[in-house]
Amino acid sequence: MTRLVQVAVAGDVSEAEQLQELLTAAGIESRLEPAVEHDPDVPDDPPLKVLVSESEVDDAREAIEALSEAAEEDLE
Repeated sequence: MTRLVQVAVAGDVSEAEQLQELLTAAGIESRLEPAVEHDPDVPDDPPLKVLVSESEVDDAREAIEALSEAAEEDLE
């Protein structure tokens, strides 16, 4: 089994899905896991860890960084 490594933490499900779609478009498989234990008193939109295969960490980080830079340019 390939070891999975965290490349990002998304603040909510929507952000996590956006990151996962970006990685899929770059040809990188990813998995989402809760970043914190589930608290029954908190709404169901927890932060999520974005995990990728250890061999794809560098490519995944580059893809996420490119997305961040594009988002910053859109704000200017």
